[in-house]
This record gives sequence, structure tokens and C-alpha cells, in this order.
Amino acid sequence: MSKVVLGFSGGVDSAVSAVLLQKAGHEVHGVYLDNAEESARLDAVSAAERMGIALTVIDVKRELEENVCRPFTEAYLRGETPNPCIICNPSVKFRTLIAVADRIDAELVATGHYARAENGTLYKGMPSNDQSYMLCRLTPDEVNALLLPLAPYKKTEVRALAEELGLPVARKPDSMDICFIPDGDYAAFLERYTGQPMQPGNFVDEQGHVIGRHKGAARYTIGQRKGLGISAETRLF
Repeated sequence: MSKVVLGFSGGVDSAVSAVLLQKAGHEVHGVYLDNAEESARLDAVSAAERMGIALTVIDVKRELEENVCRPFTEAYLRGETPNPCIICNPSVKFRTLIAVADRIDAELVATGHYARAENGTLYKGMPSNDQSYMLCRLTPDEVNALLLPLAPYKKTEVRALAEELGLPVARKPDSMDICFIPDGDYAAFLERYTGQPMQPGNFVDEQGHVIGRHKGAARYTIGQRKGLGISAETRLF
């Protein structure tokens, strides 16, 4: 039986992953990366206890601040739209999981991402819920040590499997927000983080004509159409 260190959030994906790994004969050691609200940590601890999974809670707030929150903010202020999960996975999440694996002599790490890892190469998961892009910065060595038990499943199938297994998190809603911005309000986070309010300005067309006012550049992203607050005969992006 091989030891596996599983990133365990207490949600349906990590819970089903734990069961699938156990059924495959692995000894599962859960790791919760504590970087959000206390309620999220308590949910993960409770889910692990109900499932009989040993869980280690590791505070990664400092690492998250240094490697993710600060670069995320700096990128937004440069007019970019960064994906913090792509930054976090190699610099915080997997670094921590691998450190725990080394400490307990575990050969493998696992997560509930929807992707495939084979022979040190990362492949897409099911088209309806592929998350391989989130892992694109992992090294071949990291991918070699990675198990992705949800690779052959659609999210709907994982939910159905959780129901079938009687898991208490089967109907727990998915978290669609960034872990360090639980309310999803990016602009408010940037204002709190920088201590400065977003500066309003003008929307200007290709001819230099002012066609409306914006509430701060960081509140918008390239290609956005809805929520601009501009009346026009043609669609504006």
C-alpha cells in the first residue's frame, strides 16, 4: 500500500478523491491549506473526521501573501487579468503537499483537479470541466508524483458518486471564488490591499471620443461587454 498526500478542502471533489484513492489501495493523508475563513477550515476538519481520514492543517497565509496575493495585485494594477490558481499551484499548494509527502515518506501527492497526469505529462480532463490549465506550471517531476483520481469523471458524475457513497458533502455548493477573495469582489480586495480607492476615468473610443465613465480600470477586463454602463447602437467590448 502506497502513501498518498491528498490536498483536502472538504468539498465534494477532494472527498470523492479520498474515497477513490482508498479503494485503489492507497493510504490517504489529507492536508488542508489554511488560507481562508475559519468556517472553511472547520468544514474540512469535520468532513475528514466523518470520513475517517487523518488530516493535517497547515497555515499557508504567509506563503500565499508573498507568492500569490502580491503578484496578483501587481498584475491587476498593470492592467492584466491574472489567474491566481495557476500561480498558487506550483508556488504554494504543491510545494506544501510535496513537503508533507517528503516528511512522511509518501511517494505520491493527489488533488481533486479534473485533468490527467501520465508519465510526467499533463493532459486535459473531461471537456465539460477540464482544469489542466490550472496545473500548467508544474514540473515533469511534480506531475510524475501526481495522482488525479477524478480524471475520467465529469463533475455531474462526481456529484452522483458522492451521493451513492453517502458522503456528507455530496450537495455542498462549489466555491467559484478565489480563496483569498471569498466574496468575489476583486475591486474591493484591491482597494483594501493597496489602501487606495479605484480611480475613475473615461471610456474612450478609437477616435479619442469620450463615450462614458468607468469606475476604475481594475473593475474591468479585456473583452468585457456587460456592465460597462455605456449606451450604444453597436456592441462595445
